[in-house]
Parts: sequence; structure tokens; C-alpha cells
Amino acid sequence: MLGPSGSGKTTLLTALAGRLAGKVSGTITYNGHTDPTFVKRKVGFVPQEDVLYPHLTVLETLTYAALLRLPKSLSREEKKEHAEMVITELGLTRCRNSPVGGCMALFRGISGGERKRVSIGQEMLVNPSLLFVDEPTSGLDSTTAQLIVSVLRGLALAGRTVVTTIHQPSSRLYRMFDKVVVLSDGYPIYSGQAGRVMDYLGSVGYVPAFNFMNPADFLLDLANGVVADVKHDDQIDHHEDQASVKQSLMSSFKKNLYPALKEDIHQNNTDPSALISGTPRRCDNHWTSSWWEQFRVLLKRGLQERRHESFSGLRIFQVLSVSILSGLLWWHSDPSHVQDQVGLLFFFSIFWGFFPLFNAIFAFPLERPMLIKERSSGMYKLSSYYAARMVGDLPMELVLPTIFITISYWMGGLNPSLVTFVLTLLIMLFNVLVSQGIGLALGAILMDVKQATSLASVTMLVFLLAGGYYIQQMPAFIAWLKYISFSHYCYKLLVGVQYSVNEVYECGQGLHCRVRDFPAIKCLELEDTMWGDVAALTVMLIGYRVVAYLALRMGQPH
Repeated sequence: MLGPSGSGKTTLLTALAGRLAGKVSGTITYNGHTDPTFVKRKVGFVPQEDVLYPHLTVLETLTYAALLRLPKSLSREEKKEHAEMVITELGLTRCRNSPVGGCMALFRGISGGERKRVSIGQEMLVNPSLLFVDEPTSGLDSTTAQLIVSVLRGLALAGRTVVTTIHQPSSRLYRMFDKVVVLSDGYPIYSGQAGRVMDYLGSVGYVPAFNFMNPADFLLDLANGVVADVKHDDQIDHHEDQASVKQSLMSSFKKNLYPALKEDIHQNNTDPSALISGTPRRCDNHWTSSWWEQFRVLLKRGLQERRHESFSGLRIFQVLSVSILSGLLWWHSDPSHVQDQVGLLFFFSIFWGFFPLFNAIFAFPLERPMLIKERSSGMYKLSSYYAARMVGDLPMELVLPTIFITISYWMGGLNPSLVTFVLTLLIMLFNVLVSQGIGLALGAILMDVKQATSLASVTMLVFLLAGGYYIQQMPAFIAWLKYISFSHYCYKLLVGVQYSVNEVYECGQGLHCRVRDFPAIKCLELEDTMWGDVAALTVMLIGYRVVAYLALRMGQPH
């Protein structure tokens, strides 16, 4: 498909591949078959932007795609061998163990041409009989573009149909195409054999001013309504505007090419031999791999991709520096200084409320392009992706708070009982998971990092103020805020396990008072059972994650 920018090439290609969001009128048939699920499984689609995980190597990228996309009838080893064959076929052997890299990563990775071939390779794994490729040569030099189109040409010669949009091919590239469709403002002005286009244009009065002109350049000029390089001809007025040139070409197409094209399509649709492959096998509408297999593959891939980000040097430095600083500030605090110790406990709850929440906000918005691409290809169920994401985040989200609490707790001079320390750690890990759930829900609902971050800042400040540390006697009309603040429940639990019912502190010269009668602690109403607070956090833990899943489900075009 040729045409200037904005002529509708990508939109048409995306619609034909069944990946266009929104309502599409008309009927798209694949060998006479109209079921969109069946069509999407049979058709490969390579978007213009290469959507790949940057930290995975070329081999890992194609192996994981093979494990998810190839049918259950093949063993894991056979699927891996298939990925190796695709690497060899596409000439990626030299960079098979190199990370992909790209714009999402801070390192370069493989070249643009190699990245494009990896994208094509992901679709080639299922051996589609029809492959759509959108702008495969954009941003590449002429030699790399030639290589990419040669690869596509080789795939076509092997018995597949390859449909590609291309912006401005050189004459060498143009000669590789069998058929050409030229679009102008969303309408076709030519459809047929690539070698006959100049004869057709000559027959309707458009002849280039000099020989050996690149047909693609001439076509693009005409598609834009420009006739600067056309020989003087009685039929052409060189002062006519661009709109009338386009209109003339559209009228010529309808008159000369459209009837024959329509007849050809009609003949193919009524030919029974052409529709043999249109009858879907029984298993075509089922998933190629089981839910458990999808979960395993996605979990392993997620851990491999995100370990670089979760255990980055910067993040470890952040946590260690804050934990050591807080430990030094509260260094072996005196048990009689109840206000100081309670302040450290509240700091635990707010730091591990903010930190996981703002990290979790980025999860779904950043992975959205990959999720849309893979889900539209029918690679896996949303539930298996979501479950793998939740489980894969656990070790990454819980290791750093464990290190933080271990350092700060013992440096800060809190209750030296091992049981109290373990309970404090468990409460904090519970708090981290609830906080992360809020971040995931906000990210999934808004799917915009800036908006989600702004809303999260306001939400966390409200929870922080209503947590029970800064204000102890809230007005009745707004006191309900503390019941929706996870920081409030976490803070209550931390104080509850830190100080037993009969524990006392030195409140004056020779005087001892009950810790739970201390004003900042008394207002927390610790006499109530702590299981109510645990239940409230459990409801939040499950509730926010269900909201995040439903938001993802509703936001998915498939």
C-alpha cells in the first residue's frame, strides 16, 4: 500500500488485521470466513512501532512468544526449536543473545533493523498465511530497508501473502512488490500489478516528464495532486488545483479498474477451492495453551524483565539511605519517650504507604502497548496475565521493606521482643501490599501516569492526615475519613503490637503510667480487638486489586 502521510494506509491495514479500536462498518472476510477471533489467529500483524521488552534478549523474546502462541500439540522443546528456526530464517543469529533495548530502556540494545526483524519473527512463529506489516522501513537507512523488504519478499515466495504499507520506497524496493494499492485521502487511485502502473497512468493522461523515473515517487506526487513532472498533454491543465487532480484519478479508478477488481473478488469468493482453508478446525477458537501454562510463562518472563527495575541501584540506595537515616535519628530511643517511638511507627506506615503506591502506578500504563498487542493476537487471557503480574511482584515488593524494617527497628530501640518485631514486619508487608493495590487500581483506571500521580498525591495526603497521628480529635462530620485510610489501620496495629495492655513508662519523677493512657495512643481506641483492623486491611487488599482487574478488563479493546 502506497500513499502520502494521512492517506489512510495504517488505518486500513489495522482495520483489516482486526486491531482497530472502535466501530468499523462493513465486513472483513478471510477466505469467506467472518469470525473475528478466527481471523485474528490466522493473520499476523506487525505494527509500525516495535513493542518489545527491552531487557529480554532476542532469543528470550521469541522463545516466550513461541511458548504462548504455538498450539498445545507441540512440546516445550519443539516450541523452543521453532523459535530457533525463526531466528535463523530472519538472519538474527549474530544478535540472538543481545538484549533488545530501545526507547523504553536506557541502553541501546540491537539495531533498528534487527528490532524490526524480531517484531516480524514474533508473528512468523505461528506461520500465518497472511501477514500485515505497517511501515517496516520507517527510520531505517536504504540498505537496512532493502534487507527488511528482502526478508518480507522471501516470506512471500515461501507461500504466504504479505501486505505492507510503505511511505516512500526507492525504485529497488518498488520492483520487489507484486501488487500495489495507492491511496489518496482514504480513496484508492490504483490497484493492480506493480509493473503495469505507469501504463495505466499513461492511459488516463498522466505520463512522467522523463524516462527512468521512480514509479513510487510519481505515484506519491499524483496522490498528493501534484503534476509538476508530467509531460505537456492536451488533457492536462497544469494550473488545475490538487483537489481536481485527485478527483480525476479517483474517477478514473472507479471507471477503469473497479469493475474488474470487483468481478475478481466475487469470483474468488464463489470458488469453492479458495474456501477450503476457511472452515475453522474445532480448536481454533480455544486458547493455544492452558491457563496454567500461560501463567507460568508470563510469570517467568515478568520476573526476568522487571528484576532490573525492581532491584536497581537507585532504588536500593533510596531504601537503605532512608532506613539508616531514620535509625540514626531515633537511635536507641528511650522507652519513656513514647511520643518519639510512636512517631517512628507512624513514619514506617507513611513511608511504606507512599513508596509502593507511586511505584505501582507505572505498572499498567507502561505495559499497556504490549498488553494490547499481545491480547489482540490472542496470546493469553487477561486473568493469567494479571495473576502472573500480582505473584511476580511479591518477591520484588517485599524484599526491600523487610530490609528497611530490620535496620530501622533495631537501630530505633523499639521493643526488643522477637515476636513483636516479626508482627511489626508482617503488618508492614501487609501495608505495602494494600498500598500497591491502590497504585495498581489508579494506574489501571486512568492509564495516564501524570494524572494517576496527581490523584495519588491527593489521596495519600488525605490518608496521611486522617491516619490518627497529626490530629487526635477530628470533627464528627469528617471523622469518617480515617475509616477509609489504610495508614490509620496500619498505625493502630503497629502501636497495638508494640505496647502490651499493662505496659508502663516513666511519666515523671518516680511515677509510672500505662502506655495506653498516653494521649496520642489513647485516642486510637486500642481496647477494641485488632482483628477488626486486620479485616479492614484484608478487604482493601482484595478490593483494590479487583478494581484494578475490572478497570483493565473494561479498558481492553479485546
